[in-house]
Amino acid sequence: MADWFWLLTPLGASLLMALSLVPLGHRVLARGVVFADLAIAQWAALGSLAGLSLMPDQTIAGLPVSGLLFALLAVALVSLILKLVPDYREAMIGTLYVLGASLATLVVSNDPHGAQQLARTLNGDLLWVTGLSLIPLVVVTLAVMLWQITDSDRIRSALFLPLFAVTVTLTVDMAGIYVVFATLIAAPLALCHLRGYGLPVASGFCFAGHGLGLWLSSSHDIPAGPAVVVSVIVCCLAGILVLTKSAVARGDSIPETR
Repeated sequence: MADWFWLLTPLGASLLMALSLVPLGHRVLARGVVFADLAIAQWAALGSLAGLSLMPDQTIAGLPVSGLLFALLAVALVSLILKLVPDYREAMIGTLYVLGASLATLVVSNDPHGAQQLARTLNGDLLWVTGLSLIPLVVVTLAVMLWQITDSDRIRSALFLPLFAVTVTLTVDMAGIYVVFATLIAAPLALCHLRGYGLPVASGFCFAGHGLGLWLSSSHDIPAGPAVVVSVIVCCLAGILVLTKSAVARGDSIPETR
């Protein structure tokens, strides 16, 4: 049993990610700008890659400076798109994502380790997070919880994109774009928007997917990022089936699609 104690740290990171990213993803889906989270995540990764050569090991409260700056730049660009060309927002934000991905490839094109660095921004390294790296994630998670209970819609709207940028920058650096996107979208989409369950249920099944993926990765020596992504999606789909079957067995009404 002691051989598995080292998994407590990545599991702690996964729990914090589920608690912070699922509510933000729910808001992304409600706003109808799904590409925005992917674009901001990609630009955060681009900033981290650029920073490896320009500002190595420079952080603010555990956040990579360059990644945060590029994420905030993406937030500003997304805000302009939503304001100036709302009818073409998905196309414009999709273009912003492709631009970020292409620039990231160009940034590492002359680096002999560029392919590994690029792969890490996509797949992350969640199994090997440290206890110290959880401290800023705890702070961000608390900030997201406070944001959730804020009564003013105006304040919530104003804080959403900056809070999203900080959270995504931190989690992309830790877990990679694929895991962050799956955590943001899969659980709130499947359990909240399609079936009408609450955020605690979505966060719980998302965390279960993280746990399953980490166990599969550590026990079968497979990449953690893809294992977590697949496991999160499987657990969310299984959650729909289990909760629906349980509601039918009790004679309760099944939550309707929102």
